[in-house]
Amino acid sequence: MFGLFKKFKEGFAKTVSAIAAKTKGVFGGRKIDTASLEELEEALYTADFGVETTNEILAEIKQAHRKDKELQGQQAAQIGAAVLQRVLAGAEGVLEDGAPVSQPVVIVMIGVNGSGKTTTAAKLAWKLKQEGRTVTLAACDTFRAAAVEQLKTWATRLDLEIIASQTGADSAAVAFDAWQAAKARGRDYLIVDTAGRLHTKSNLMEELAKIRRVLQKHDPTAPQHRWLVVDGSLGSNSIEQARVFHQSFGLTGLVVTKLDGTSRGGALVGIYRQLKIPIYFLGLGEQAEDLQPFSVENYAKAVFGLE
Repeated sequence: MFGLFKKFKEGFAKTVSAIAAKTKGVFGGRKIDTASLEELEEALYTADFGVETTNEILAEIKQAHRKDKELQGQQAAQIGAAVLQRVLAGAEGVLEDGAPVSQPVVIVMIGVNGSGKTTTAAKLAWKLKQEGRTVTLAACDTFRAAAVEQLKTWATRLDLEIIASQTGADSAAVAFDAWQAAKARGRDYLIVDTAGRLHTKSNLMEELAKIRRVLQKHDPTAPQHRWLVVDGSLGSNSIEQARVFHQSFGLTGLVVTKLDGTSRGGALVGIYRQLKIPIYFLGLGEQAEDLQPFSVENYAKAVFGLE
């Protein structure tokens, strides 16, 4: 658990340092006062926690301060973390333990270009493999030049099984072949990487629907997981993106990436508050092991700089 928290702490270092810079060390040994509360409010907005969450955090700290004028910054940080844990109750997405009931369980990765979707698909396959699961990758992003090669490169580097075709191939046909191969080989999971798309690209949205229809010819319950990969550095702008994909495809989960490179680590709170879609993993770095299961407690402590 300590190692996992360390990953979270390192991954959210930019968010923590940005809050610290704005608050001039409110969460250190300093006592809370009116000025520090104003600094904290600005810091939380800057980190993209949003109006609702920021107001809730400040209201509870102010209430505690009214009761105890000697309230220290560290105590205020603990209050903030407790508020986040309450707001994010139920936000942790959890894959089934042990062998899944339906084989293969299909996880379709969805998202716009640049969100880290292809990289995340490979990292997820590696993570499941490390846990003793058997996994097949399907390179169904046949629309973007070099996407198939990118996934193949990751598969080679991480020793992963992959089903792929050439750029321009029918992505649904690749998904069909990949499901058959995963089923025949008794694999636990099939992870499907899809083309990056925007809601304005109707042809790509239809292609996504076609992949779903093809998979359901094999298994009416597939795809069991439909995860949107969101670039965490987009901040609150990612909420509308998630909403559109949810309306179009019925998302069952989120993966928030690139959080190590941004000071806007509060954005995922807004996404969850708005859509109530569970968050399964966070991307906290470049390495395969930097894809970490989302932990509400670790997240809340990390962004407030708590140990």
